[in-house]
Amino acid sequence: MKAVITVVGKDTVGILAKVSTVCSEHEANVIEVSQSVLQDMFAMIMLVELRKKNFGELSSNLEKLGEENNLKIHSMHEDIFNSMHKI
Repeated sequence: MKAVITVVGKDTVGILAKVSTVCSEHEANVIEVSQSVLQDMFAMIMLVELRKKNFGELSSNLEKLGEENNLKIHSMHEDIFNSMHKI
């Protein structure tokens, strides 16, 4: 299964590395990444593929990482994302 992860916050060194590390710990393969820095704000969208059925644990750990680093990290299961964007 796949998941979409979004990250928004003040730009600092290592945000991508920290998020990627949490993904790696949950065996989530990063398929695609798009990131931008707008003045001093960091924004990233990441598509990951999970090999194990541990989306809830990944999502919780990313949210915790966001709180620790003053970032807003949101994870969305592929099925929810597709349902939201169906006509």
